[in-house]
Amino acid sequence: MKGAGGTSGGIGAFLTGLVMMCGGFYMLLNAIKVTSSFGFSQSLYYVGGMSLTSGMIMIPFMFGVGLMFYNAKNVLGWILTFGSLVALVFGVISSINFRFTHMSAFDLIVILILSVGGLGIFLRSLKAFDKNIPDT
Repeated sequence: MKGAGGTSGGIGAFLTGLVMMCGGFYMLLNAIKVTSSFGFSQSLYYVGGMSLTSGMIMIPFMFGVGLMFYNAKNVLGWILTFGSLVALVFGVISSINFRFTHMSAFDLIVILILSVGGLGIFLRSLKAFDKNIPDT
C-alpha cells in the first residue's frame, strides 16, 4: 500500500502535518483583524490632483444603468455601468486594512511553529523515500 500522494512518505506524517498546518493557519488568520475605511465621503482615487469619492463613481453608474435600460445595445451604457462597478470594487478592496491583534511572543512562536513546521512535515510526507539506501 502506498502512502500519502502515492509515495512511501507515510500517511501518519501527512495527517500530522496537515493538522498542524491547519491549526497554525487558523490561529494566524484568527489573529488578524480586518477594518475598512470605505464610505461615500472617503476618497478612493486621486486623479490629476482631484480626489474621486465612491459617491462620484456612482454618477457614471447611474447614467450607464439609464442608458442600458433605454437601449440595451448601447455600448457606452455597458462600459459606464461595468467600469463604475469595477472601480467601486477596487476602491473597496484598496480601503481594507489588516492589523494583528495584541499577542504575546509565545503565541506568535506557537503560530509560526505550527504553521511552518506543519508545512514541512506535510511536504516531507509527499516525498518518496528509497528503501534500498540504509539510514546513516
